[in-house]
Amino acid sequence: MAGVNKVILVGHLGADPEMKYGSSGNPFTTFTLATSDSWVKDGQREERTEWHRIIAFGKLAEICAKYLHKGKQIYLEGRIQTRSWEQDGVKRWTTEIIAGNMQMLGAREGGSGGGQNQGQSFGGGGGQGGGFSKPEPQATTNQAPYGQASAPDSGPDDIPF
Repeated sequence: MAGVNKVILVGHLGADPEMKYGSSGNPFTTFTLATSDSWVKDGQREERTEWHRIIAFGKLAEICAKYLHKGKQIYLEGRIQTRSWEQDGVKRWTTEIIAGNMQMLGAREGGSGGGQNQGQSFGGGGGQGGGFSKPEPQATTNQAPYGQASAPDSGPDDIPF
């Protein structure tokens, strides 16, 4: 039986996305996403923020680079991928989220949103975007199927972060 590798995140971008092109000419976009958890301990509110490194490929990469910016809240579905490389004789590791579906949350910018939770969904998978809004047209992604590496075409000098 095959395993399941699925991640669902709702968070805010930590910086503007950065789009690059692999050696084969395919676009990929990288950005960080912050998710926060809060609780009360001894009468004091505490909060912890986790930072996630996100990579989107193909059409989804182009959409992320064009429409997302620092502070924007999004809903993201994807899968976890860990990869390694060697730099200056030292083996390094990173864990990333490979984006499969993305939905922008919050009021539309430059339009009349009135603070409503409006969103537009992008990505593969044909999902309904987590029920945050009406289904929107889906943009396809150029991802490798599960079990295949889909890291960007990069070497130690072109690591996508």
